[in-house]
Amino acid sequence: MSDFILSCESTADLSAEKLAAIDVKHICFHFMLDGCDYRDDLGQSIPFEDFYRAMANGADTKTAAVGTGDYLEYFGSFLEQGKDVLHASLSSGISSSYEAACEAAAELAPKYPDRKLYIVDSLAASSGYGLLMQTLSDMRAQGKGIDEVHDWAEANKRRLRHWFFSTDLTFYIKGGRVKPLTGHIGNLLNICPLLDVNKDGKLIQRENLRGKKKVVKRIVERMAETAEDGLDYAGRVFISQSACQDDAKAVADLIYERFPNVHDIETFYIGTTIGAHTGPGTVALFFWGTERGE
Repeated sequence: MSDFILSCESTADLSAEKLAAIDVKHICFHFMLDGCDYRDDLGQSIPFEDFYRAMANGADTKTAAVGTGDYLEYFGSFLEQGKDVLHASLSSGISSSYEAACEAAAELAPKYPDRKLYIVDSLAASSGYGLLMQTLSDMRAQGKGIDEVHDWAEANKRRLRHWFFSTDLTFYIKGGRVKPLTGHIGNLLNICPLLDVNKDGKLIQRENLRGKKKVVKRIVERMAETAEDGLDYAGRVFISQSACQDDAKAVADLIYERFPNVHDIETFYIGTTIGAHTGPGTVALFFWGTERGE
């Protein structure tokens, strides 16, 4: 049976229209902007450009993962309808949401003994997490059942490659991901860090490139090195960006130039939860490839 609920969190960084098109439900994180609480509702409460403009102007941001109580209510609404649920969470390497979802699933199991509720640690973030949901939705549309889709997700999730770069280290410094002195020097010298997500779902800095042109070129080289079938890659490509659409377009244009079998790159905003930590100026690239390492 392929009649089951696919679910994720708002941190999959897909648009509301995209999630509706692939029939994936979602539950929202929360964030605070200058002390005011908002749902991370895919840019509905605060347009993304306004959010990043506020950050650039010095607004203070904080984020909050989905709690166990929220999951109990959310999952329960589907189980009560007699639906099975496959939920993928934001990477446990950067969030507590997976643990909270598992706690809720364990609490609900005795109440709904005939239902299936699978929780997958995506080990992914932003629209890479979204690309996982797109792929699982494609499998469901092909008639695959919840057990087969779940098993495939667990077996293949580490093949989902993530590469990020940032042209502004201000918020990496603020969040403690970059040491203040290193970050300030990096900004002065126009240093752009290139990062990926490792097998444990943690963000790891891999290189420092001087200048935007060099890091754009290098992120596409990294794709050639790690994509399934290298330059012959023919799978889906997602990009997400935080108020730097020209940089995202530069990456997409170079991919089209170097990968003849890639025809339809989809670009999304980095949402308010992930964006509260990156700030404006981050581009992220996602595709299927070789299994991630340390």
